[in-house]
Amino acid sequence: MKLMKRAGKIGLWILLVLTTAIATAAIKQRFADGPNRVFTGGALVTGELHTGAEPDWHFVNTIDTIELQLLEPEYSRRIWTASVDGKIYVWSGYMNSMVGKLWKSWPAQAERDGRAVLRIDGVRYERQLVRINSGAGLEKLTELLSAKYSSTATAAAIDSGDLWMFEAAPRTIAGAP
Repeated sequence: MKLMKRAGKIGLWILLVLTTAIATAAIKQRFADGPNRVFTGGALVTGELHTGAEPDWHFVNTIDTIELQLLEPEYSRRIWTASVDGKIYVWSGYMNSMVGKLWKSWPAQAERDGRAVLRIDGVRYERQLVRINSGAGLEKLTELLSAKYSSTATAAAIDSGDLWMFEAAPRTIAGAP
């Protein structure tokens, strides 16, 4: 009986140490320049800020993930991306699931204030995330997503709200033509 109590106490201490280490790492990453593979990061501050003509986004179709930072709140994360017809897209799936509703807050934040920064290969791009509520006309994109990520992205998933799709459009200055 004493051995079981002792093992239980040691187990609780190990659990406490692990929980503390994970929480500390998560908090520390929130102040870092960008996310890591597991934790959300802080603002994307390093890297050249792209100016000039709109890039040919086709190159993102060969990249697994990019870094995405919203301006409000100023947190960053790694996210999947794809480009079709000269436009760049990001998305979030499982939005109708319990896990999606609890874990994924960035899509609702992006819908409220879509100002964002993408960092791709060390270059930052100022963008405006625009939610696409209908999958009409997105067959090429959903086919690309399914092939690139072995995903079940479909126009029906966008229409149902299970997949929130955003175009990362060029950010325009208020009052500018």
